[in-house]
Amino acid sequence: MTTADWNVLARRVSTCTRCPELARNRTQVVVGQAPPGARLVVLGEAPGAAEDASGLPFVGKAGRVLDAALAAAGLPRSTVAVLNTLKCRPPGNRRPAPLELAACRPWAELQLDLIAPRLVVTLGTTATAWALGRRTVRLGDVRGTVTTTASGLAVLPTYHPSGALRWGPNGEPMRLLHADLALAASLVAEAA
Repeated sequence: MTTADWNVLARRVSTCTRCPELARNRTQVVVGQAPPGARLVVLGEAPGAAEDASGLPFVGKAGRVLDAALAAAGLPRSTVAVLNTLKCRPPGNRRPAPLELAACRPWAELQLDLIAPRLVVTLGTTATAWALGRRTVRLGDVRGTVTTTASGLAVLPTYHPSGALRWGPNGEPMRLLHADLALAASLVAEAA
């Protein structure tokens, strides 16, 4: 992936109006970040208020948890692509509607095609169901296990940092988020 290719796609995504309610209520589209050569993608659900204001993914409280977990796993955020399934903030931080996820799917798929990651770590149930092509998923049944999709994408589901925050720094979701990112780091290193 070249920076020029990413910038062309980012410009196209930033003018999207496929979801009229989201386009009307957003401050800006949160395209995502993808450093050249990224072998790992971290995929979340949708931007929150801090992301909508800044235009950058995972910059609020959940972003700080993600950054700490990535660093603990030896994965500097500057080397990891960080995306969301939905590029616009749903009003009130509600869960993305199925039609919104479907409308935004081509953008995220184009991003994944462009990045061609060795592994995608999905954060939470929405991103996991999206990546696995399912309507719903029970995270406890799939987290911590790599699944290869029909399109050849290797997906490792884990907890969303905001979910880990709700359980606190010593909660099981936080421990598993850290463990899964450590597993991701070892899988990406093995594939190098």
